Amino acid sequence: MKKSLKERLAVLSDAAKYDASCASSGTTKRDSSQSGGLGSTEGAGICHAYAPDGRCISLLKILLTNFCIYDCAYCINRSSSNVERARFSVEEVIWLTLEFYRRNYIEGLFLSSGIIRSSDHTMEQMVRVARELRTVHNFRGYIHLKTIPEASAQLIEEAGLYADRLSINIELPTDTGITRFAPEKRPANIRRSMGELRLKIEAAGEPTLQTKKRKRFVPAGQSTQMIVGADGADDAAILGTSARLYGSYDLKRVYYSAFSPIPDSSKNLPLIKPPLMREHRLYQADWLYRFYGFSVPEIVEGRPGGMLDLDLDPKLAWALANRQHFPLDINRADREMLLRVPGLGTKAVKSILSSRLHRRLRLEDLKHLGVSIRKVQPFVTAEGWSPRRLAERADLRSLFEPKPQQLSLL
Repeated sequence: MKKSLKERLAVLSDAAKYDASCASSGTTKRDSSQSGGLGSTEGAGICHAYAPDGRCISLLKILLTNFCIYDCAYCINRSSSNVERARFSVEEVIWLTLEFYRRNYIEGLFLSSGIIRSSDHTMEQMVRVARELRTVHNFRGYIHLKTIPEASAQLIEEAGLYADRLSINIELPTDTGITRFAPEKRPANIRRSMGELRLKIEAAGEPTLQTKKRKRFVPAGQSTQMIVGADGADDAAILGTSARLYGSYDLKRVYYSAFSPIPDSSKNLPLIKPPLMREHRLYQADWLYRFYGFSVPEIVEGRPGGMLDLDLDPKLAWALANRQHFPLDINRADREMLLRVPGLGTKAVKSILSSRLHRRLRLEDLKHLGVSIRKVQPFVTAEGWSPRRLAERADLRSLFEPKPQQLSLL
């Protein structure tokens, strides 16, 4: 029986929930109220994706189809899975996007797909969606396409002309894991596609000699996603892979998706999913690497089994393991060291550096900057404040560990 559009939407929106890489930040501003057209890349909505500044971005997040010719062991849509299948036509995805926007449900589209017929056939269908939204319907909202590494370079380049962001999933942290659980995929092909996309983005960013304008090509850059907890890779290996990806391909984000056990899965896969806190700690460690001057070895140094501490955030865990660097005088310490103080974010450090030019700061001044005094006070000195014996306590860690909770028997 042919499914109705509503039934297919239920299937294919649910199938898309496993893809975490859909935050819609970093693109250029486009507003139909100023230049005509339909939609906008800005504004908040009732949505499932969050930008780094906290804005909630409404995206229609669906698969073109959950049919797939590949048989990746960790994927619920693999060819051997008995999951309910569905498929949209290009015209249906366009209609859904426009209708959801007109009803003020969404601000953009996140489109991924299983592989049908071939990589090029699937990629061509996804490019058609983006091209017709832009050129036929003048849609100015956000578009994120999940590209297929094996697709031709010409198709991926065309996708970049219409999409705000392209992402190519690295799938698993190690080549060994990919070979074991997704033997039809080639890690070298994935990296080659990411490298070619980086070169195209950089080339488009150079102003032309005649017009001095830059070409519009994937203005929000490229991202990728790794599944955590499926192949046994520890956090040190995952963060090491992320660091190489950021450095080699200038990625905007690496997304971490905790493995979710699927029906009729391979006996080689875990029976239970990793704790969501592990995913959260990886994001925090990723932030330390990208914005706080930490190296990956520093973050995981001394951790048993190369795993991050689930009870404490990575910066606090590092500070407790390196107490010889503290306390720091907030009126004298340089920016690099202030960024290593638990409880101080980049905005707070910027405010500290600016404020102390005019007067010496007290501990209570940090409270006005939104800083957690409880978290920061063992690690800093300020005008009228010294941690004294607090900084030397042998049980300092216990002050920050989560309190024991009574588990329910039901």
